[in-house]
Amino acid sequence: MIEREPIASESEGSRALSVTEFTRRVKTLLEGGIRPGWVRGEISNFRAQASGHLYFSLKDAGAQVSAVLFRGDAARQSVQLRDGMQVVVYGEVSVYEARGQYQLIVRAVIEDGLGRLQREFEALKQRLAQEGLFEAARKLPIPPMPRTIGFITSPTGAAVQDFIRILHRRAWRGRLIVLPAKVQGDGAAAEMVEMLRLAEAADMFDLLVIGRGGGSLEDLWAFNEEALVRAVAGCRIPTVSAVGHEIDFTLCDFAAGLRAETPSAAAELISSRYVERLERLSQAAGALERLGDLEIETKQARLEHAASRLRLLSPAAHVERGQLRLDDLSNRLGSAFQHAHQRNRERLQKTAALLSQRSPETRVQFESHRLLALWKRLQSASPRSVLNRGFAIVRDVSGNPVPRRAGLASGQPIEIEFADGRTRASTGPEPAA
Repeated sequence: MIEREPIASESEGSRALSVTEFTRRVKTLLEGGIRPGWVRGEISNFRAQASGHLYFSLKDAGAQVSAVLFRGDAARQSVQLRDGMQVVVYGEVSVYEARGQYQLIVRAVIEDGLGRLQREFEALKQRLAQEGLFEAARKLPIPPMPRTIGFITSPTGAAVQDFIRILHRRAWRGRLIVLPAKVQGDGAAAEMVEMLRLAEAADMFDLLVIGRGGGSLEDLWAFNEEALVRAVAGCRIPTVSAVGHEIDFTLCDFAAGLRAETPSAAAELISSRYVERLERLSQAAGALERLGDLEIETKQARLEHAASRLRLLSPAAHVERGQLRLDDLSNRLGSAFQHAHQRNRERLQKTAALLSQRSPETRVQFESHRLLALWKRLQSASPRSVLNRGFAIVRDVSGNPVPRRAGLASGQPIEIEFADGRTRASTGPEPAA
């Protein structure tokens, strides 16, 4: 019998997922359904990128998984990774959508030689959990605004400095007392247990913080010792456990009333409610001030309105309005007279100008000026005027002007007239050619 491939109907085809949508659904299911945890295996295919990221495969006899240790996390590791190394890594699953491949995002790496501590950690955690030591019902609630805080930690560590710096930066108002204790090595757990007892006996603390900065599993092992875990769980003062980095977990984290990822996160958590209250107080003060200003403005407007109505209804106001109207009418009348006078004055000036243009005297003056100009032109063209400019007039014995030399004979008597008189002369011989 031959089986046929199923044929999707048009409606079923329209509901088909794209590759991207399908991969995103797988990514959501994997990343949301699998919590971060520890994985043991052997490193293979190890390669370090120039960017500082480390890529490798983690394998055992039955399977392998791709893994990546990003530069920031790699810088915090004390283990030098290499092919063939047996390790225990802490990380979370992630899906690289471009290839449809899942991988392990590694946050911490320890050599498998430390696996014994990890197994002890898990065994003690399971035993104490079965006793109900980690039950939420046994934990004391964390006070929202503690006034006196005790911090059980090393007084010389960076954790306490970060803790204090953040409280100062957030303007926290309260009292912080550092309860000094070893946080690593032999006797560290016993010292911290003693500090818990002293804090209870002092009866002055609203909240205790116990913690230190990050480190390896061995560095943090004091916070996994049973005596300290039981002391934290049984403490009559609300306690916050702030040990290591975000990826570090200790049994004190499960026994305390609250776990903070880091000491700095604990400082922010403790001061957060104070900051919220401070902001609410600032907002309330601002709202009260705005409400007061609005009320004052409203009352002032009503008062000004009432004063205005009182002024309008008073006899003095009527008199003032009458005076204003009288002044207005007076100004309008004066302005009307001034405008009428101005118009009549302009009309008179136009009439006088027109009369001046058309009067005989003006015509006589114009013709006189014209006659004088003609006389001047005639004088400038007269013989006398020519003689005054340095010329002379030659006449024959009959008194007739001689305009050309050709009209005179040699030795002929002539008369020359100058501007200041006349003189007689005779023509000379013609010049040789």
